[in-house]
Amino acid sequence: MSTGSFASRHGPGAQAVRAAFWFIAVVAALAALAWACSNVQRVPPDSQAVVMRFGKFVRHQSAGLLIAWPRPFETVVLLPGPARVLVQPIAELDRDARARALDPAPADTTTPSSDRSTGSVHPGDATSANGPLLSDALAGSGYVLTGDAAVVQLAATLYYRVSSPYDYVVQQPLLSSALERLTASAVAEVGASRDLDAILVARPELLAADARMAAQRERLRDDIARAVERRLQALEARHAGLGIEVSRVDVQANLPAAAVDAFNSVLSSLQTAERNIADARTAAETTRQAARQHADQILQNAQASVTERVTTAQAETQTILQLEAPLDANSDPGLLARAYRDRVAQILSKAGRVTTIDPYDTSSLVLPGRAQ
Repeated sequence: MSTGSFASRHGPGAQAVRAAFWFIAVVAALAALAWACSNVQRVPPDSQAVVMRFGKFVRHQSAGLLIAWPRPFETVVLLPGPARVLVQPIAELDRDARARALDPAPADTTTPSSDRSTGSVHPGDATSANGPLLSDALAGSGYVLTGDAAVVQLAATLYYRVSSPYDYVVQQPLLSSALERLTASAVAEVGASRDLDAILVARPELLAADARMAAQRERLRDDIARAVERRLQALEARHAGLGIEVSRVDVQANLPAAAVDAFNSVLSSLQTAERNIADARTAAETTRQAARQHADQILQNAQASVTERVTTAQAETQTILQLEAPLDANSDPGLLARAYRDRVAQILSKAGRVTTIDPYDTSSLVLPGRAQ
């Protein structure tokens, strides 16, 4: 039947109903086609897709064209690709805002001590005269206890990749809180297994003296990453895996604000002590060099005096030494008499007056009188 014959038999109302019917049919066909192709989509290069049929895992597909049954038969969930690194800041390691508001500020050297002491609050105080300030959990928030009973603040950022798409989809609603707890517990474990100097440079004077501590500081990030990975593997062994693997962990260590001034004071005292020690060593070295120079001078003077005295003694005993050999050999009996006369003549030539006495006559004695 042609359209003209249909229009001639029926009125305008029938024609309107017929047009509306065909319009609705076309719209329904287009809607059915759109619904049938709703899960036909392109997976981006840095993503992957998981296909679930009535909530059951069916398959997963990497980048490319994905063809799946429309909802509610099959559900497609886009996930990050295995090569894509995801970032999770660990907010559980941050200090609570209420505790941070009551933390004492670092001491200001320009402020008088009487002004600084007014209303000060120590970080370990949980109560005050007005009542309780903070609970123990809030007072200790943001602090990690080290193996030598010190405290340190650690800010951590976890980088991970998706390794099991199905586990990742199942655990995705709880993934963020689970990573917070796992990383925070790993940081607490690693921090308690080493001293403060093995986490950060709290005492610069030991930086060059202890290479072992420096090596532990370099391994801090790796140790935390391995601790998180062990916890993920333990969850996977209990069939509760998160479907991720740790890429790396970035850690930034800081001292509590209340302890910074104490460390600075200790460092200043150590620097002052080292400077005083250096000055004392310089003064001691100067004194030692001066003493050595004085000792060398005394030694040189003594050696010169010894040489001079030896030379003088040798010159004075030369005559006797010359007489020694003839006397021993008894080759010249009159040698001593001649030597005596020569020496006596030299001595008497220097005298103004000489009085001689017979050595064999003891009847007379000549004494020097008073000069006239």
